[in-house]
Amino acid sequence: MSGGLMLTDGGAGGAARCVRCGAEAAGPCARCEAPVCGDCCVLTEGGARVWAICLRCDARGGRSLRGGWWMVISWIALPILALAAAVALLEWLTRR
Repeated sequence: MSGGLMLTDGGAGGAARCVRCGAEAAGPCARCEAPVCGDCCVLTEGGARVWAICLRCDARGGRSLRGGWWMVISWIALPILALAAAVALLEWLTRR
């Protein structure tokens, strides 16, 4: 799968229609997977790939991937910091 926009019909046999305006869809929203046309979507910013998301998902704060990256960093950094604190506490307790 290339990750770009492509025509989908959801198995209906005809061309998929945009959920917002009814025009022929260019592909699915990267978040909610609803079919959207090129006029009813925006492109993401800050990622290695460019994804199209619908205007409704964009209104909910979905254009930037910055929040997702902070979540990934926190899932990696917080456990490492917790382990470092535990090691420091054990070192301090063994020196007493």
